[in-house]
Amino acid sequence: MQEFTNDPIDIEALPNYEQAQLKTLHPKYWNVVMIHIGIFLFLLAAGIAALVVFNSEAKQHIILFSALYIVLAVLLIALNRADISRRGFAVRDKDIIYRNGVIALTTTIVPFSRIQHIALHEGLFARMFGLAALNIFTAGGSSGSLHIPGIEIGEARRIKEMLMKQITKTEE
Repeated sequence: MQEFTNDPIDIEALPNYEQAQLKTLHPKYWNVVMIHIGIFLFLLAAGIAALVVFNSEAKQHIILFSALYIVLAVLLIALNRADISRRGFAVRDKDIIYRNGVIALTTTIVPFSRIQHIALHEGLFARMFGLAALNIFTAGGSSGSLHIPGIEIGEARRIKEMLMKQITKTEE
């Protein structure tokens, strides 16, 4: 019978993921986000307008509604801008790293051996700007899966092909 051992690991010897050079999302992705925000704000404005037109009590509060609408629009734009500027990804020899978040930064590292499936998603507006999103599904379920938007379509296809080759190597 083999003897069980569980030796400690020297934490200082582990590779430092923070030194990886992360690639930012394509600058055109901001256009896609602004289109989505614009559509949302247009629908919200239409709803507020309908409320004010069809509800006589709401007409008294039109200044309040307008002020709240402007504050919401500014917050949406500012938070999305901050979020996009902090996002980044890197493909390394054995894994892929993705960082996102505004208030709390989240860094997800997915080893190639955990990847089950990779999908390339081209939304309507993203496709207009030549962009795509990589969806990387892992064996661990949704908690380890990645969705990386705002990648130039040609680069996204190359990354997908490279990851597919890595998955095939791992399975062999």
